[in-house]
Amino acid sequence: MAEFIKIYEDKPSEAAIKKVVEVLRNGGLVIYPTDTVYGIGCDITNSRALERLAKLKDIKLEKANFSFVCSSLSNLSDYVRQIDTSTFKILKRALPGPYTFILPGNNDLPREFRKKKTVGIRVPDNNIVRQIVEVLGNPIVSSSIHDEDEVIEYSTDPELIFEKWQNKVDLVIDGGYGENVPSTIIDLTGYEPVVVREGKGDVDVF
Repeated sequence: MAEFIKIYEDKPSEAAIKKVVEVLRNGGLVIYPTDTVYGIGCDITNSRALERLAKLKDIKLEKANFSFVCSSLSNLSDYVRQIDTSTFKILKRALPGPYTFILPGNNDLPREFRKKKTVGIRVPDNNIVRQIVEVLGNPIVSSSIHDEDEVIEYSTDPELIFEKWQNKVDLVIDGGYGENVPSTIIDLTGYEPVVVREGKGDVDVF
């Protein structure tokens, strides 16, 4: 059964963050808050965890459109081909924030994602997940937590999330109520930004 730990966004406990990082390093799956909906993720460098995540989402790993959650733009070049100044300006203006940006992937992507030409990059405006990624030292691969209820597409109550997922993941973070509107997805691989999905992030800034 998963552990359930409370972490406060305004002052995340160092010990709690270290505990989450340890679970991730050991191949665990973690449910965590973002600036939009709750996400489920694992360490990008752990093949076994990536397989588990794909299986849980009932999708083949090489076909999965997981996003990479980063703590800042500083480790972008690890996974993304060199981008031009105008693209970088867009990223800098919008992040951290409720956006997922589709960018051209480079040859250093983990083996499991090598066939992908693009990657979705996310830097949420949430202290908890950003500190986890920072201490971990590399991005986490992430997907949203969906609800089976057709009216509420995303689960927002951490206790209910824990109830539903406790036997499928290793740790659930209670970071307070989540949102039920996902991130806005913007494709930056062409000449102009293209809105793929309108979510919480304002599209007018583009």
